[in-house]
Amino acid sequence: MSRVGLALGGGGVRGLAHILVLELLDELKLRPCIIAGTSIGAVVGSLYASGMPGKAIHDLVSRYLQAPNERLRDKIKKRAELLRWVGPPAAPLGRGGGLTPDRFLRHLLGAVSTGRFEDLAIPLLVVAADFWAGEEVVLESGELLPAIRSSMAVPGVFAPVVLHGRALVDGGLLNQLPYDHLRGRCDLTIAVDVCSSRNPEEQVLPTVLDALLGAFDIMQSAALTAKIGLGPPEIYVRPRVGNIRILDFSRAVDVFEQAQPAIADLREQIGRLGIT
Repeated sequence: MSRVGLALGGGGVRGLAHILVLELLDELKLRPCIIAGTSIGAVVGSLYASGMPGKAIHDLVSRYLQAPNERLRDKIKKRAELLRWVGPPAAPLGRGGGLTPDRFLRHLLGAVSTGRFEDLAIPLLVVAADFWAGEEVVLESGELLPAIRSSMAVPGVFAPVVLHGRALVDGGLLNQLPYDHLRGRCDLTIAVDVCSSRNPEEQVLPTVLDALLGAFDIMQSAALTAKIGLGPPEIYVRPRVGNIRILDFSRAVDVFEQAQPAIADLREQIGRLGIT
């Protein structure tokens, strides 16, 4: 069987679509030999690398998802728990950013049996960016939590992380989908792109925060398109998740629904290559 590498991209709540990819890999008994992740991709990737099956990760997240036909009382309860998990939806921005993702990370990573890269069941690479040097930083040893915090530190939203003497920010600034770091470490790579899909019919004026995060998305998408043009991964899948704000975790059910066609496409691609 081919050694498969898995690259999980950044994209905020849209990155929950990665969980469906993991569930499919489990169903097909296709275990990655290495994982690389940026931002939310690093979060989901760390859970999977620790040994958690895709379904267990889905169940962990689903405790807080609001179904459309759910009773109002249950929705209110889940909404309150969601806010306890990820914090308030907005906060004044201070030096470097007003929010920290620790609450979010500690909740999810509480399910991880280890706090260090070296003890993971599957090797993991986490991509961040050095703010002052303007270069990628690939983290694969030491403590997990600060590495993942740095990988998802969106400038202006989450505070930068000082690690190994560097001020680190979201890895998506330089490498939204880090499949290139898996070359030479596996036989083929599955790369999952969760960049935003926009509806051109909805020409509404964005808020300041939406404009900031939307500009971030636009730059990432353009850079990733150019990168794929120079050398694509063996398997590329892009869940078309549109019109969902990057930090709107109350829309997780919509993410799962919109991602279903991409999961079907991934199944077909894997089948055509005969790697199961």
